[in-house]
Amino acid sequence: MMDSGHEEATIGLELYYTDTPGTGGRLKRSPEDFQVVEISSYPPRCEGGAVTIARVTARNWEMNRLVRQLAKSLGIGRDRIGFAGTKDKRAVTSQLMSFPVPPERLMELQLHQIEISDPYPAKRGISIGDLIGNEFTIRVTDTRLAGGDLSDSVASTSEQLETLGGFPNFFGVQRFGAVRPITHDVGKWIVKGDMEKAVMTYVANPLPNERGESMEARARLQKEMDFEAALDYYPKIMTFERTMIGHLSRNPDDHAGAIASLPSNLQMMFVHAYQSFLFNRMLCERIRRGLPLDRPLVGDVVLPADRNGLPQHDCGVPVTKENIDLVEKQVSQGRAFISGVLFGTESLLAEGEMGEIERSIIEQEGLSREDFMVPALHQCSSKGTRRELLGTVKDFRYEIHENDITFSFALNKGCYATSLLREYLKNDGLMDY
Repeated sequence: MMDSGHEEATIGLELYYTDTPGTGGRLKRSPEDFQVVEISSYPPRCEGGAVTIARVTARNWEMNRLVRQLAKSLGIGRDRIGFAGTKDKRAVTSQLMSFPVPPERLMELQLHQIEISDPYPAKRGISIGDLIGNEFTIRVTDTRLAGGDLSDSVASTSEQLETLGGFPNFFGVQRFGAVRPITHDVGKWIVKGDMEKAVMTYVANPLPNERGESMEARARLQKEMDFEAALDYYPKIMTFERTMIGHLSRNPDDHAGAIASLPSNLQMMFVHAYQSFLFNRMLCERIRRGLPLDRPLVGDVVLPADRNGLPQHDCGVPVTKENIDLVEKQVSQGRAFISGVLFGTESLLAEGEMGEIERSIIEQEGLSREDFMVPALHQCSSKGTRRELLGTVKDFRYEIHENDITFSFALNKGCYATSLLREYLKNDGLMDY
């Protein structure tokens, strides 16, 4: 175990599991350096179905903007486009999406750095979570180690993670924002009922990693608090900020309404990011106490695997003295996963030492279950769930060429490639990922 840097600690990533020297290096020098192919769960083909399923390959597209552009080009509402999971922006990504239009109309689209292929008709569309996992091919460039030192570092880290049977399943920086890691802070103020602070954290609140027009605009709004004037100087690229500011220029005291003016998936992301921050802290504390991630303890809650070998997040089974031998066998066979809480109105808390960790961090944050029922923003309410502590890696390979490393591997849905790679790179800043 090693402590991480200050920037990572702000999103709950307080340590590394491995104690090997970091290779350093740069991720995503170009979008082609970070390639993601979704391992999809295909809706059945149905001739004459009202929905078209197609594979969408996008280069350097943020997910919300991709959906908005597709919806605009098709003349439909963005909420009518279905997808299984949010992908990285600075990347080349390939995933299934669903559209309420005929295949011929979909294939007529010609959009910059977006390719649509393999359309077929179906009865039902795609919803969040309708995938098995993702395959990654990631090139790390300009490592600070070279030669034998680089090879030794990668091999040693791989050996430690192989012994563990995976990697700590932290939520990665993409969950929070690299340039502006404030998504969880917005969520915190939402669940605490301070909608004005939530809004101002998002639209104003300039941070050191920002540059140019956006930083100046945020600083000016923070000082002047004039939303009508802000519409004249906020850059057009700051789409979601402008949406909220526009609402407040017409309804100065309706901060909840400003948040509600955002796409529903973005609204949900705020509270989910706060839950993720708490989970990261809990996982760090378990590692810090020397408690195993690959072996259950009495009081833990395990998640049984489904037919695809994926954890069933809402089916937690408490570990007791009576069942621990059986559960330990299931965990060792990959048929169950030790979990941590994503705290919400109905989430199951662990007992034993893990329960102590979970309750301690919830208490430190001054939270109750009722906080996650948000009457003013229905989309932001969350019943909570549990998440596996250990991410499993399949088909892991790497190649080293001078100061570059190319990693390829597959992860279950919901697991972050950057949470695996940070154990190798051990970079200091969030923007390094």
